[in-house]
Amino acid sequence: MSDLTHIDESGAAHMVDVSSKPSTRRLAIASGTITMSAKALCAIQNGDAPKGDVLGTARIAGIMAAKRTGELIPLCHPLGLESVNIEFAYEDNVIRVTASAALIGKTGVEMEALVAVSTALLTIYDMAKAIDKGMIINEVRLIEKRGGKSGVWKANT
Repeated sequence: MSDLTHIDESGAAHMVDVSSKPSTRRLAIASGTITMSAKALCAIQNGDAPKGDVLGTARIAGIMAAKRTGELIPLCHPLGLESVNIEFAYEDNVIRVTASAALIGKTGVEMEALVAVSTALLTIYDMAKAIDKGMIINEVRLIEKRGGKSGVWKANT
C-alpha cells in the first residue's frame, strides 16, 4: 500500500503532506458537454430561458465551485486559486464547457478544473430543465495539466 499516496502505512486514507514540495506554476484544463433539444439551446442562446442568463450564471457557479473544491472532495487540499476561467462553445445541440484553473503552489489543480466544469454543466441543466428535462451531461474529463514533478500531460484526442 505504500505506493498509494493517499493511504498511510496502516491502510487509512489521509491527506498527502505537500509541505516539502517546491511551489511551481500549476495549470489544469477540463471540459465536458451537455446535449439538449434545439428548443433549449435556442432559449439559452437568445437569453430566453425561464431562469435568466444561463451561461452567465453557470460561469459564476463554476468559478465558485472551483474555489470550494477542498470542501467538496475529502482528500483535496484547500487551494488559493489565482485564476479560474470558464468558456462555452456551441456544437450542434451541445454546449461544451471548458474550465481552466491555475496557481503557483505545491499541488495540482486538476480537481478544481473538473469541479468547475461539472458545476457549470449542472447549473446549465438546472436553469434549462423547464424546457428540456432530458439533457445529457457527458464527456467530463481532464484535457491538460501542467506543473509539478510530472510536468505537462495532455489527453489523447
